Amino acid sequence: MILSGGLATTLLELAPDATVVVDANGTIVFANARTEQTFGYSPAELTGLSVDTLLPSRLRTAHVAHRAQFSTAPKPRPMGRDLTLLGLHKNGREFPIEISLSPVPSEDGPLVVAAIRDATVRRDTERQLIEANRAKSRLLAAASHDLRQPVQTLNLLNRAAVRHAGTNAALRNVLERQQLALDTMAALLTSVLDISKLDSGAVKPEIVACPLEAVFDRLRSDYEPQATDKGLGLRVEPTAEGGLTDPELLRRLLGNLIANAIRYTLNGGIDITCRCRGEKLDVVVRDTGIGIPADQTERIFEEFYQIDHGAQRPEGLGLGLSIVRRLALLLNASIRIDSETGVGTTFTVTLPRAELSRSHSLAAAAARGPNGGRVLVVDDESAVAEATGMLLELEGFDVRVASCEREALEHATAAAPDIIISDYHLRGGETGLGVVNAIRHRLSAKIPVIFVTGDTGKLEKGRLDNARFLSKPIRADELVAAIHAQIHPGAR
Repeated sequence: MILSGGLATTLLELAPDATVVVDANGTIVFANARTEQTFGYSPAELTGLSVDTLLPSRLRTAHVAHRAQFSTAPKPRPMGRDLTLLGLHKNGREFPIEISLSPVPSEDGPLVVAAIRDATVRRDTERQLIEANRAKSRLLAAASHDLRQPVQTLNLLNRAAVRHAGTNAALRNVLERQQLALDTMAALLTSVLDISKLDSGAVKPEIVACPLEAVFDRLRSDYEPQATDKGLGLRVEPTAEGGLTDPELLRRLLGNLIANAIRYTLNGGIDITCRCRGEKLDVVVRDTGIGIPADQTERIFEEFYQIDHGAQRPEGLGLGLSIVRRLALLLNASIRIDSETGVGTTFTVTLPRAELSRSHSLAAAAARGPNGGRVLVVDDESAVAEATGMLLELEGFDVRVASCEREALEHATAAAPDIIISDYHLRGGETGLGVVNAIRHRLSAKIPVIFVTGDTGKLEKGRLDNARFLSKPIRADELVAAIHAQIHPGAR
């Protein structure tokens, strides 16, 4: 036999792992000294026993089939890839193991060398890391609301201060600079929390057939002011196509691409188009920006990676495209980049096409007058509620503020609101969803609602019609624009 003395036996004895050699019948013909440390059996005790002795009894029947399968196409490989393998100690204790198999020819027939490693320490470490990651995600999720609240309050108060500043140019300049700092803080906070949510698995896509035009409308509303402020054109081409995707996650993916395009485009503009390609849709975001060097196109999706622009300090943390990559994986979408330095960049997002039913067609809504309206603000954070109320009153709205369902119902019964602005999570186990449903039931009307929430996960959005969700912190002008869009849906 190949193992009777000689160099081969010496090498197996010196192996760092427990090593057994098994014949075609599954009988152990050799065991090295490490097997006693791992399984509690001396080499002499194991020799002549079935290799199944080293497995829990409930796994032995399946193992016979696995051995037979290996013998049909023997080659070096790990055993049970992506499976949890268990070994049985002499004292009856089960423990996780890793096994590498190697076929060896011999004069007496084919043999298999199995190197076995106790994986207890590694598995325990993995569990600790997983739990640590979950704890981090729980911490960030819990902190998310509290971190966003003060930034949201500052946004609202800053907008109100701009209105009070009047013609005082120096004060307006200070407030505009302050708004830029708040916008940067809000964007960084949102990016960090989004990364945490995506990595923790807390974000689950809800794939539906959705009209792309609805997603495009939101993108136009969200990013046109930013492009205009920078002197850029944002052109969103109308489309009648439908996609099989999660519309909210797709909006976030495309929003990151558009924000990135605005950041790195100095002249010209950004175009968003949709093209049908068989069973697929190509959503294209094209800019006339500074472009991406060919040797860096693969690295731009890495966390914190930013293209070096010499003396120009990069904006942000470099997380936007990393979020795009994670969202694309969730949506089973692909992304292609075409870029030329000094000419511009084109991102093409490809997703499954969907046929839209008649129910998806947008119903025309009668537009109300262009001025003001009655707004009910529901928020249990008094600072946010007061700042929101102050801002909206300056914008010409008639505002009522409530902190709970009881107060909201009292205000709504006294004077029906044209729109409700509500936080999603309230104290005492109440939610904005419950408050809105209660008001709509009381008034027998589907009053439009905007939820302004610090929760970046998936909320119960499918349970409410005529509702829009905005993530804190949100710029005051974006909130005002969203209110007008909900109250006057026909106005453009």
